[in-house]
Amino acid sequence: MQQEKQLQNMIRFAYGNVPYYHKLFKELGILPEDIRTLENLEKLPILTKDIIKANYEDFKPVNLSSMKYYKKATGGSTGTPFKFRFSKPDRFLSAAILYRGWSYGGYALGDKMVLLAGSALNIGTESSIIKNIHEVTRNLKKLSSFDMGVQDMENYTKIINSFNPRFLRGYASSIDFYAKYLDKSEQVKFDAVFTTAEKLYPHMRKNIENAFSCDVFDGYGLHDGGVTAFECQEHNGFHIDTERSIMEIVDGNRCQLEKGTGRIIATSLHNFAMPFIRYDTGDLGNVIDDVCGCGRESKLLKEVIGRQQEMLQTPEGKSVHGEFFTHIFWEVKGVREFQVIQRSMENLLIKIAADEDFDEKQLDTIRSIIKRRSERWNIDFKFVDQVERTKAGKYKFIVNEVGK
Repeated sequence: MQQEKQLQNMIRFAYGNVPYYHKLFKELGILPEDIRTLENLEKLPILTKDIIKANYEDFKPVNLSSMKYYKKATGGSTGTPFKFRFSKPDRFLSAAILYRGWSYGGYALGDKMVLLAGSALNIGTESSIIKNIHEVTRNLKKLSSFDMGVQDMENYTKIINSFNPRFLRGYASSIDFYAKYLDKSEQVKFDAVFTTAEKLYPHMRKNIENAFSCDVFDGYGLHDGGVTAFECQEHNGFHIDTERSIMEIVDGNRCQLEKGTGRIIATSLHNFAMPFIRYDTGDLGNVIDDVCGCGRESKLLKEVIGRQQEMLQTPEGKSVHGEFFTHIFWEVKGVREFQVIQRSMENLLIKIAADEDFDEKQLDTIRSIIKRRSERWNIDFKFVDQVERTKAGKYKFIVNEVGK
């Protein structure tokens, strides 16, 4: 199996060239030949961002100076941006896999596409010269989710109609927001829409499909861990890619699950500039053993349930997934956007960006539904013009600040 051969290659490299892994293997009393299969990965502990930050220098390969790599950082939605290295060959492979994922929705290399996103997709952070080069060479137009006012979106519509692209790709929340704007304005059509970077909720998918008269294809991927997965036309889940990384779904004991819900763990197979082995992505996923009707035999990730920090804690010690709150507000008339912030075990602040037809009497109903999860939660509401985006331009429904 090619994936296991590449795993063995990466393990040997990490042991021989990366101080952190050499020390780790010595402490565990194991050798590279002990990690030969995907199942053998269970012998290793889970790697976290905190571990990497605390041992950053030890993650530098001794032969780093001879490598070609990029310096990258996550968007910083959870605080200080997480910095890492990304080898050039790995980046080229990631691009090829991305194009293949788009092809599930009908994309062919060279087709016109519009991107609507923020810094996670390098929009709004690169120079105008680099941006123009990327747009011309890849037949793209890049629009920023940092700027989503009425005037901005009117301008975006003009750009799209002039450019006449076949596809739209971007943050799920940004595309959903733009789709809602178009409901009251001029219609724009695409052959397909590709969403990424955030959870695509069912009501968002329906809204986007209606606004743009096309299918929506969701995708999942991380630069730091290297894992990727894409929807096909069957929409039966995400096809997990195997060439660039290993994706594990593990339970609370760090044991691999063949099916069911657990933490998504990533092992990069080609990022020799900074190997990630059993890296905790911070995401929760549900893996299934179904065979997709499209004929592809890859394993299926049924859904990405959400970030672990989207879980809120009650004073009684229970966990409540953020999706509980999203279902409440989808049914409330006049709510344009919302955000639930947990600042302590006992206190929730709920920001609401409301339309004119919002009835404040609904707040009592919202409070009573939430209280069913915990009578000890104190719930405050704050009306805002718009929910503030993260530094990467993402819209977070749920923010858990407990323990930060």
